[in-house]
Amino acid sequence: MKQIYILRLWLIAAILSFASSASAYDVTVNDIFYNLDANTATASVTSGDAAYVGEVVIPSEITVNAVKYTVTSIGFCAFKDCTELTSVIVPNSVTEIGMSAFNGCRELSSITLPNSVTEIGQYAFYETLWFDNLPDGLVYIGKVLYKYKGVMPNNTSIAIKDGTISISGSAFDLCVGLTSVTIPNSVKTIGNCAFYGCSGLTSVTIPNSVKTIGDGAFYNCSGLTSIIIPNSVTEIGEFTYHNCSGLTSVTIPNLVKTIGDGAFYGCSGLTSVTIPNSVKTIGNEAFYCCSGLTSVTIPDSVTSIGDVTFRNCI
Repeated sequence: MKQIYILRLWLIAAILSFASSASAYDVTVNDIFYNLDANTATASVTSGDAAYVGEVVIPSEITVNAVKYTVTSIGFCAFKDCTELTSVIVPNSVTEIGMSAFNGCRELSSITLPNSVTEIGQYAFYETLWFDNLPDGLVYIGKVLYKYKGVMPNNTSIAIKDGTISISGSAFDLCVGLTSVTIPNSVKTIGNCAFYGCSGLTSVTIPNSVKTIGDGAFYNCSGLTSIIIPNSVTEIGEFTYHNCSGLTSVTIPNLVKTIGDGAFYGCSGLTSVTIPNSVKTIGNEAFYCCSGLTSVTIPDSVTSIGDVTFRNCI
């Protein structure tokens, strides 16, 4: 429980950190707030100083000072806690929906979402009528596996459907009944805490299509015994395999440059690790409490090793 509490605090701190800058906006067009990117001529819906009420229809394009901007994203906390928002129509131009974008919109019962969406942040639809009314099971939005809804039965194996581009943050968090998952070659991103607390997970194959594995993606997956990180990954994020105590072997590919803070913290089953020549940075507590670790090969390429990185290792 202590480990879960620590990660929850970390997530809350991240949300608060982002939220401190989320209220700034560049323009208002037809009562919708936007941030603009002049370099790409794109716009992102953002939070403003007024609450959204009733139905909101987001346009695919806006014009500001005679310049046209394509609306490509709904930003972090853009509609968060808009308790009088009831309906949203999202255009085909949108590819990304940010973390907590509609979180707390309790009366939001109708959302029209396009297949163009390829990335959805954690808690994007948390505490909305729309999500609450969906049937239990896997929830796909556009090309995203957003969430497993409901209580997962014991000894569940899941094959994610072909064509899925990303697995959203917290998609399977605390699904203790999950024992194996097959990820198709179409997936490029595994979000933060995607499999957090899946203690029954013993098998997962990550294809070479995956370029990003988010922070805490396999946090507390104590049933995992081995992990092959694909060659396409260049960074092992913070807490990625934190407390995977059953992990006995891990293959770190030759393109990884950074091993993040606490990446393998508490992986007590690990006995040896070979760090490739590509790695330059090993973060704080990266192998802390890997009590079974007796052999570590560190190449000359490593120029920075964090605090207590190997403390409590044999």
